[in-house]
Amino acid sequence: MQPLSPVASGFVLADVDPSSSPGVADRKRAEKELAKRGMELADLQERLFAESTQDGTRSVLLVLQAMDTAGKGGILEHVIGEVDPQGVRIHSFKAPTAEEKEHDFLWRVRRELPRAGQIGVFDRSHYEDVLIHRVRGFSTLEVIEERYGLIADFERELVEAGTTVIKVMLHISSDEQKSRLLARLETPEKNWKYNPGDVDERMHWAAYQAAYQIALTRTSTPSAPWYVVPADHKWYARWAVQGLLLDALRRLGPQWPAADYDVEAEKARLART
Repeated sequence: MQPLSPVASGFVLADVDPSSSPGVADRKRAEKELAKRGMELADLQERLFAESTQDGTRSVLLVLQAMDTAGKGGILEHVIGEVDPQGVRIHSFKAPTAEEKEHDFLWRVRRELPRAGQIGVFDRSHYEDVLIHRVRGFSTLEVIEERYGLIADFERELVEAGTTVIKVMLHISSDEQKSRLLARLETPEKNWKYNPGDVDERMHWAAYQAAYQIALTRTSTPSAPWYVVPADHKWYARWAVQGLLLDALRRLGPQWPAADYDVEAEKARLART
């Protein structure tokens, strides 16, 4: 059973303890379940992909949003990395290119959506256009307010077209982020992960938390809800996100497609070769 509840009316981000681990308090148990459930996740993903080869139209989109160092990369490695890469489409949205700026903010997002049978993952997403834009003033408040509605409409269209949308905010504390950034500086083989700009963004921590609060409550809908995953413990965040993805695939219940040829006749034909 999924221990996390979707963001709903009355949700307060500040009330979520980033160091908590609802549903599993023991790291060893979580890591054991992560490995065991990985096999089921891989099986369901393969079934979804197989389904698409015979006109199946369903897909899954996992949206990952977080402050820097919250563990998005670890989710990709330890959760998504368990499934066949042929059935996965991953994209990380950076600052928009000159071409992308010539279109509406969802234009580049639509181009990266998962195809039928795929699990799509957005490592950062269209929510950057209401988060960083709100904090750093890249767009007017009027434009940002309009975007909340556009995003909700966009995600509703995705769901109606057969895409299951799972939105996750990895919720890390300021102290834990500071510790992880310091580790990147103190460990030579992690220096490449460090970005001086991360410290600049830390200066706006409170503003980002406020921006997340607004975005979460304005765009969490019954068809595309938000889940806030405590992320101070990497092992917990991986376990929780895997659980959300697994629950979604279980509800879809993809089945192996029936052969569109005579199996016994093909056996006999093969035997004669």
